Amino acid sequence: MTIDEDLIPTRAGRPAPVVFAAGAAVGLLGGMIGLGGAEFRLPLLIGLFGFAALSAVILNKAMSLVVVLTALPARLATVTVADLGSHWAVAANLLAGSLIGAWAGAGWAIRMRTATLYKVLAALMVLMAAALVLMHVTSVGTLDLPPVAQAVAGIAAGFGIGVVAAIMGVAGGELLIPTIVLLYGVDIKTAGSLSLLVSLPTMVVAFARYSRDNNFRVLRDNVRFAVIMVTGSIVGALLGGLLLGAISDLVLIPALAVVLLVSAVKLARHH
Repeated sequence: MTIDEDLIPTRAGRPAPVVFAAGAAVGLLGGMIGLGGAEFRLPLLIGLFGFAALSAVILNKAMSLVVVLTALPARLATVTVADLGSHWAVAANLLAGSLIGAWAGAGWAIRMRTATLYKVLAALMVLMAAALVLMHVTSVGTLDLPPVAQAVAGIAAGFGIGVVAAIMGVAGGELLIPTIVLLYGVDIKTAGSLSLLVSLPTMVVAFARYSRDNNFRVLRDNVRFAVIMVTGSIVGALLGGLLLGAISDLVLIPALAVVLLVSAVKLARHH
């Protein structure tokens, strides 16, 4: 008797089609709003697939890294390297803070008690919901700061974003894009590509910090699970990109914000 390999449960105890579908749903949501969607993946890893908080964060970080690497060439096709090169100082300013923040955030996540980490993740979910609404529904202006104040604000913002991205295992585009628009007056299309250039090294630093912890073995123990889910995320993101604008932001964004808030409540109550 032969066994359909697609129906063999993953290490997380769920059949492969369920893992793929969950990843695709995450990618679809992210693609429809022009982001990676990792903030939607995290509660699934914890609530649906039963990973503990830190293991879920590490898995989420690994999958987010792959999604960002996949998205970067597509972004460079619409915003050229030359266009991004003219804004190198913006990326450098944010990276000066985000790289330190990523290392610090990952270290804090490793040292937190599990119950505390669940509550921190819940609070950050609320922050992501607020950032999502701010970026898509409201109009972000530009702060006219003197060069020195702008540089200091950029480093401070980068540090905070690096911490949040490391603890949640996300790329941080929801926070980076409005920050780039607000502090530097860059148009939102270019800001989206710049956010990926800042996110990538920031994520690598957090990933390197997590690799020094024993919980990092969750990747080795769940390679097939991660590959299936990230494949689903990429497929979903491509489909979501095609559906970009199909649903009005005035309907989609509040609905997704509610999803994040509900996930935050569940994480806060998680034991």
